[in-house]
Amino acid sequence: MRANANGGHRSRRLWPTLTAALLSVAAVTYNDWLLQFLLPTGLDQRNSYVSEAFAADQPYRLLFSGVELATALLVMTGACLAASGAPRGWAAAGWGALGAFGVFSVADVLLPMRCAPSLETGCPTDSVWHTLTSGSVHFALFASMTAFALAARSNPDCPQIAGRWAPRLLPVSMAAAVCSAGPYLGHPGGEGIAQRIHLVTVAMWFWLLAAQVCRDHQYSGNRVARRPVPAPAGGSGTRPLKTSRPGRLPAARGRQVAPPQRLPQ
Repeated sequence: MRANANGGHRSRRLWPTLTAALLSVAAVTYNDWLLQFLLPTGLDQRNSYVSEAFAADQPYRLLFSGVELATALLVMTGACLAASGAPRGWAAAGWGALGAFGVFSVADVLLPMRCAPSLETGCPTDSVWHTLTSGSVHFALFASMTAFALAARSNPDCPQIAGRWAPRLLPVSMAAAVCSAGPYLGHPGGEGIAQRIHLVTVAMWFWLLAAQVCRDHQYSGNRVARRPVPAPAGGSGTRPLKTSRPGRLPAARGRQVAPPQRLPQ
């Protein structure tokens, strides 16, 4: 029994650390566009989408696809671990949206662009399925930020790092995503810069969620430590002294106590 209890306590103490580590690593790997500075992809960072690196006809598509899939797996695992320990409400919805973010990211890799529009003249800018999956990724991300912002507002007493920063990070991330849609609106140019700014905001969001997990675990631990110990049933918890008969003092161990003598009248 004691071994099982100790094992359960260690697992409850381990999962926040593991979740924070998974999200922190995902924040780095999600910005795999930094590898384009080291590899001769031929893509212009200013005017190309990051997903062009794993287009179907690109030489490094296996590398970038593998990094994207690994990132999605890290996010889904971290979201599932965090959701299992989160209370019901907006926070649980935020973790659920983050898990959906990972699922849509997998679909985004499995349905890639057929070619790189910034490199090939005849390559179409939009691919219906890839555009749909990319839009779903953005929707899940913004839903996660919104849910944590609502969680912080509904429970102001609980320290909400991610929820406190979500209202500031959400408009920046959304504006960058909208600015990256220029080629779809007939105004190409600079979409690569806007998209990479958006990816940096996603990394910041993952780091905020990692800090949120650690803070939630610390907060719940402090609440348990401050919880008052209930008194035993039956009053103040002190046992009344038993006497052998009325009028006699309780007997001490090892010796008899004589009854009080009456003074002469």
